[in-house]
This record gives sequence, structure tokens and C-alpha cells, in this order.
Amino acid sequence: MKALLVYPRFPETYWSFRYALSFEGKRSAFPPLGLMTVSAMLPRGWQRRLVDMNVRQLTVADIEWADVVFASAMLVQKESLERVITACHTRGKKIVVGGPFVSTGAESLPHADHVFIGEAEETLPEFLSDLESGEEIKPVYRKQERPSLSLTPVPDFSLAELQHYSAMSVQYSRGCPFNCEFCDIIEIYGRVPRTKSNEQMLTELDELRRAGWRGMVFIVDDNFIGNKRNVRKLLPALTDWSERNGHPFSFITEASVNLAEDDELLKEMNRAGFRRVFLGIETPVEESLKEAQKTQNTRRSLLESVKKIQSFGMEVMAGFIVGFDNDPEDIFERQINFISESAIPMAMVGLLTALPNTQLWRRLEREGRLLSESTGNNIV
Repeated sequence: MKALLVYPRFPETYWSFRYALSFEGKRSAFPPLGLMTVSAMLPRGWQRRLVDMNVRQLTVADIEWADVVFASAMLVQKESLERVITACHTRGKKIVVGGPFVSTGAESLPHADHVFIGEAEETLPEFLSDLESGEEIKPVYRKQERPSLSLTPVPDFSLAELQHYSAMSVQYSRGCPFNCEFCDIIEIYGRVPRTKSNEQMLTELDELRRAGWRGMVFIVDDNFIGNKRNVRKLLPALTDWSERNGHPFSFITEASVNLAEDDELLKEMNRAGFRRVFLGIETPVEESLKEAQKTQNTRRSLLESVKKIQSFGMEVMAGFIVGFDNDPEDIFERQINFISESAIPMAMVGLLTALPNTQLWRRLEREGRLLSESTGNNIV
């Protein structure tokens, strides 16, 4: 069986870094970690080919080569995904679609043969079992369970064209303990963060190192410190691994602002080689934070929190939102002033967006305030 794994193209967004990448001579910021993980779950005898459309074009020859096409996408990649599905359907190829976009409500995609809703560790084995046994393959594979990450294999890093990426990606945890109204992460992965074991993480780093990667590694967790107890166990092991291997990687990740409350955790992250962290600051307006149920950002000065994290040698990137009901008329000036005073060099500022099936989406639907579906693009 020949499996073609396709990652649709991103439009111009904060995370695409498309114009900045040209200065590095790179084509994309990060590889499609989800598809590389799916590849590692496929039967050993299958042939695999990855096409990241942010790195190179999907060709007719690629599609003709395949017996089955796997595609994964986020909401912002929807238009590109639909073009991929149409191209594969036109050529009579079976296409399987999963990922965050379909898991938050896109159950019906024209011409997609099979849709996976939920995490691949639960849905993919059932699909493969039906395929192998000759059972009827279902149009939708849906699982509500949130699997242990001990089931997650080492991603198939060999599929990625490493030379075209600015950083490599690994995942340590899924889920976040907080309850932000606009967030879809807690809807997909839950509010009880699950983590991989130290051994799993170090094995993945060993594989990346053996593949020849050197440089930045993005730990893509939406909140790396969501499970602080386990993170405290990981960081010393990560520091030891880095020292034994000559510090081949530096790390970036995403975390909640309460990171600033934990000096020991900040010290351990610095020792382990963390050099950047992305924070969801959202707004300096406390009433808007309360509206968004983001009370963790109201417990101490946000400006002091940023400066505290920076003092431990980590550059702070951050997300900001305008458009809350409680925003004052001078919100734009307040946001600009905060970004300037905090010396945040990379700020993602966007309109409040009601992503499908979030608490915000449901509230606005009840209030009759939804006018159209979000594109997922923070700059539109």
C-alpha cells in the first residue's frame, strides 16, 4: 500500500512567518508533526511519501503514485485542504482526513471518503483494522476518549525535508487546565493535561539528532506547563540529555503567564536550553480578561510577568486580542503601549474570533451574534 500524506498550504498568518523565512533561506517554519506521527502508526510494509505544500507543490504524479491519501489541517488551511480533496477525488484516490479542523465540526467534507474525529491513537487503528480485515470502512471514525500519550509513537522524522525548515517540532503534552472562553484546545484535548514519559521525549530527541537536525526545536504544546508536576521531572532529564549530547538543540514552546510565578521552573527551563516562549497575554484590560474567563492573567501585573520571564534568558513572543465586549475605546493604544513597554519583539494581534464549538461560539450563537464562520486567520 502506498500512502501519500499531504499537509495543505497556510495563508499568510503570524505562524507562517513566510516573509521572515526568506532571510534564513527556509521555506516553512515547522514540519507537519501530526502527519509524521500518523506515518509512524501505519503498517510497517506500507510505502510513505510526505508532501508539505508549504515546502513544495503537490503534483499530479504524487497523487497518481498513491493508493490512499491522508490529509490533516487546521481551520486556517481549509481552502487549501478542499482543493487537495477535490484533486484526489478527481483522480479516483481514496482520501482520509483528520486533524483539528475536522475534529471541531467539519464532519462533512465533499469528496472525502473517510473523516477522523478525535485523536489518531484512537481512530486510526480502527480504520486500519477494518481495512486489513475487509470489513466495511466507515465514512466517519469518531472517538471521544482522550488516549494516554504512551500510545504515541516516535514521529517519522525521516519523511521531512529537514533543510527547508526553520525549526523541528516535538510534542510533550496535550490539554490545558484553564478555561478560556475562546479556546478550542480544551474542546479538542480536554482540561486534564496528558504528557509523554521522559523516556519517550528523549527517544524523540535522539531520533532528531540522528536524522542530522541541529538548532531550534519547538515543543508545540499549547501549554507546556499545564502539568507542572511532570514538567518538573522532565526538565532535569532534558538538561542532562543536552549536556551529554553537546547541546545540539535550543527550545521554544508555549506556556501560560503563570510561568512567571515559578522561579525554580524558570531556572530549570533556562538550564535545559529554552530560549523563547509564546504567551497568551490577550489584553492589558482586566475586565476583558474576566469576560474571556482568563482569570489566570489577572493575578499579577502582566508587564511584570513578561519582564520576569525575560530575566531568565527567554525571549517572550505573545498573542493579543482586540474585540472583547469590555474593551475601552483606547484599546488599540493600550495594546501598542503594552507591547512597546514589555519589549515583545514578535506580537500576534488579532480580532476576537469565535472558533467552532468553543464556549465563545456557543454563547454568541445563543445571543444571535454569529454572522459567519471563522476562517481561523488572525489577520483577517
